[in-house]
Amino acid sequence: MHPLNLDQLRAFLAVVRHGGVNKAAGSLNLTQPAVTTRIKRLEEALGTELFERSPGRLKLTKRGELLQTFAEQFERLSDKVEETVVSREGIDRHLRIGASETIAQCWLPDLVAALRADFPNLIVEINVDISVNLRAGLLDREIDLALLLGPISEYSVDNIELPGFDLGWYVAADSPAEGAQAEALLREKPVITYARHTRPYRELKTLLFERVAPDVQMFPSSSLSACFRLVEAGLGVAALPRALARPYVEGGSIVEFDPGWVPDALRFSASYLGDPRSHIVAAAAKKALEVAVAYSGYKNHL
Repeated sequence: MHPLNLDQLRAFLAVVRHGGVNKAAGSLNLTQPAVTTRIKRLEEALGTELFERSPGRLKLTKRGELLQTFAEQFERLSDKVEETVVSREGIDRHLRIGASETIAQCWLPDLVAALRADFPNLIVEINVDISVNLRAGLLDREIDLALLLGPISEYSVDNIELPGFDLGWYVAADSPAEGAQAEALLREKPVITYARHTRPYRELKTLLFERVAPDVQMFPSSSLSACFRLVEAGLGVAALPRALARPYVEGGSIVEFDPGWVPDALRFSASYLGDPRSHIVAAAAKKALEVAVAYSGYKNHL
């Protein structure tokens, strides 16, 4: 029997968890042939086939199922050694972060800088998307850490609650926005808001139906920057994060108005798969909380 190595076992587990070589290669930041080669050499070392191969499908053999149990134990032990023995300067890893645009425009750069300071050789890949897609990406193991509207209610997911973002109503600076005029704005102008398949869109639609009228026009957008530009241009009003609105208000292009109510604050979480647990991902989630708290405290004092 030829000696085994952890890279072969990691490739094996990735193929098992992703159900195929293509996605496994992406998760490992390797090419498909490289993953295939590792699986082949592992099978040669063990002298047995680990997968029953059929078109479009891989299924573990009985010996493959047995190996999975031991491979997961090796994986947990390797992660523990890396966490407790290896110096942070010696850890060379790839971390895939998925973030909502709200966080991407606020404290995500601070998080990446903090992670690079703690783990100098860490390679960080960023994907900015709406929360429903980030959730799917996390559960499909396409990203390692999701910073999204959460938490995610799945037994396999660990969540760390993050500071939220208060919302405010905004309109172009040259629009009347006092008293009864403020209330009328929600009936007279389209309401620009988050993308259609998001929780903020759904919650705001319900509130507008209950508090204003069932036929309020809503203009959903997947870009917060576009939302602010549309408000600046006088094309509608919007309930948007105050932290992001502050530069526009200070610049005099938009103003906050009070129609008598405001949607609830946006609540976010740092979510990651708890099995298999990675101390790098868990450390990144905790660092996200530290950075978010620091950012929230800084903004509250402005």
